[in-house]
Amino acid sequence: MELKGEIKEIIFQNEINSYTIAVLQTEFEEITVVGYLPFMTIGDSLKLEGKYVEHPEYGRQFKIETFEKIMPETLDSLERYLGNGTIKGVGPALAKRIVDYFGDETLYVLKFEPEKLGSVKGITKNKGIEIANQFNENWELWQIVGFLERFGIGVQNAKNVYKALGVNAIQEIEANPYVLIDVANNVDFKLIDKMALEMGVALDNEKRVRSGIKYALIRATYNGHCAVTKENLFNFVKNLLNVNDEAVENTIINMKAKQEVYLEERDGNLWIYLYYYYEVEQNIAGKLLTLDKARNIKKISHLSKEIKEIEKKTNIFLSEKQKEAIEAVNDNNVCIITGGPGTGKTTIIKTIIELYKKHKKKAVLCAPTGRAAKRMTETTGEEAKTLHRLLEIGKIEDEGNYENVDFEIAPLDADVVIIDEMSMVDVFLMNYLVKALYQGTKLILVGDVDQLPSVGPGNVLQDLINSEQITTITLNKIFRQAAKSKIILNSHRINNGESFVKKEDVEDELKEDFFFIKETNQEKILEQVISLCNGRLKKMGDYEFFKNIQVITPTKKGLLGTKELNRALQEKLNPYSEKKAEKNVLGTIFRVGDKVMQVKNNYDIYWEKKALFIDNNNDDDGKSLRRSISENGTGVFNGELGIIEKIDDLDKQIKVKFDDDKIVWYQYAELDQLEHAYAITVHKAQRKRI
Repeated sequence: MELKGEIKEIIFQNEINSYTIAVLQTEFEEITVVGYLPFMTIGDSLKLEGKYVEHPEYGRQFKIETFEKIMPETLDSLERYLGNGTIKGVGPALAKRIVDYFGDETLYVLKFEPEKLGSVKGITKNKGIEIANQFNENWELWQIVGFLERFGIGVQNAKNVYKALGVNAIQEIEANPYVLIDVANNVDFKLIDKMALEMGVALDNEKRVRSGIKYALIRATYNGHCAVTKENLFNFVKNLLNVNDEAVENTIINMKAKQEVYLEERDGNLWIYLYYYYEVEQNIAGKLLTLDKARNIKKISHLSKEIKEIEKKTNIFLSEKQKEAIEAVNDNNVCIITGGPGTGKTTIIKTIIELYKKHKKKAVLCAPTGRAAKRMTETTGEEAKTLHRLLEIGKIEDEGNYENVDFEIAPLDADVVIIDEMSMVDVFLMNYLVKALYQGTKLILVGDVDQLPSVGPGNVLQDLINSEQITTITLNKIFRQAAKSKIILNSHRINNGESFVKKEDVEDELKEDFFFIKETNQEKILEQVISLCNGRLKKMGDYEFFKNIQVITPTKKGLLGTKELNRALQEKLNPYSEKKAEKNVLGTIFRVGDKVMQVKNNYDIYWEKKALFIDNNNDDDGKSLRRSISENGTGVFNGELGIIEKIDDLDKQIKVKFDDDKIVWYQYAELDQLEHAYAITVHKAQRKRI
């Protein structure tokens, strides 16, 4: 069925996904409508398609399947639309003056003669043009929004499409639906393809095959790959599109000619890249080789003597392998230091810092995640930053601006750059880094190749080591102090394909920091996890869940995935209480006391931090003074953990205190940035900032 009318009342609207319950005034009656109506406000006129359903509690409702925003059809509805707050500077009073002045000509004036708005009291000529521009831009955007709904593309992408295609977006999409693959993020190719075929596009249409190839290559990058073999690509595309080899081959040739893909023969295979992924790899390789072959202007003379002095000063004595690593750093502009846990990587970093500080050289420390940067700061005593913060590239990455390989990055003011946890650095992050380095800067890459690779595309550390083009020192000796940890010993054993350490396997008494519970039944495993978190570990070692315990699992789905674990752990550790406020978001309940994680970079969100310190400058009574200091700034990043302290339903916001004492207020519309963190995935643990 089709309904036309004006929104008279919004009963409910989900701030995150725009699911709405509203009252629609048609020509004949008021009807309750339910469905997804993003950014819709009272006074908007709509054309809806859907069907009537009977709700067991609320009765007859119209369930929306598709919607279209239409121009108000009466002067009263136009007045309400203009005054509903969507146009900056126009409220109900000014909207009434505009409609009263122009009457039936109002829409014509707004579209074609905006300068006439200056005749209305309270509006200058320039303000009139600005009002008309906003009206027309909003209207064009909404036409695109409604149109894109057919392709399953949300409002968040509508502005990107409008920016890329302009006012003729709908005509361009109708002429070539596959253009959406290029201008919108995270689109459903199969839905676009279905619509295109219904519009009469032929199976072997080159635009269709091109988009299928691009879709396949993009999907591969989601799994960490920068390129795929020709055989795998052809098989996937043929099955996806139901076309033959010839159609794929011809399209690949044309895409290569237009520099949309790159073909490279390697290891007996023909590998196919999206062109800008190949450019990124080439740029990294070229920059690193140029940097490494440049004159070694930071080389320190009499290094052995300098190392002995530092050992004496710091009371740290280096192994021969550690000294070899420091010598390699001194002899080369680019150097890799790799090894598993407990093999002395941190001691090398600390010694290198001391060495260059002594010579008045500036060492910059960084890591790909906040957790790694914080740990680096704690172990070295020197400030370490995330690579995103150091290079100021977070907003670029969040906007998906990967294709812009020529983006200008500010050069780093550093003599030596040390990157820890290199295994987690993807090709794009590495590309931004090498752009920021001057020739003559030393670059030290530190990491463990046996850790999980980066979440993003590429396996930079492993590939650089395998290339044998960069000097690499591999640490394989576990130091005695580290060997007292079962965690460290077992990590090495697992990498070597051996079974877990038992007490009888070693002479020294081991620290009991590793336990293995053998269980194959999922329900029993869930019981074990809940029991450990809900008292057993507290009794064993005074481990308190919200301070000392983190559950990590490989997957999001299933009984032992993050979704079910978070639900079960919340129920046990922070159950419903009339005394605790909560907010339901798409079936997920956020409650005061919940442990949560930021799941995307937000460089703009405001935070503040308050701290209490003791001032030893005594007051008149000879007592120490307690003073408070405050700090504020912007930015909360993927992986940061916190606790919900307050839910304010009146102002529609949630207060979160993060582990570093930052206080952040989230509007309900921003809650898609938070997830429960009683349990997190292994990949999220890479980004975890504790």
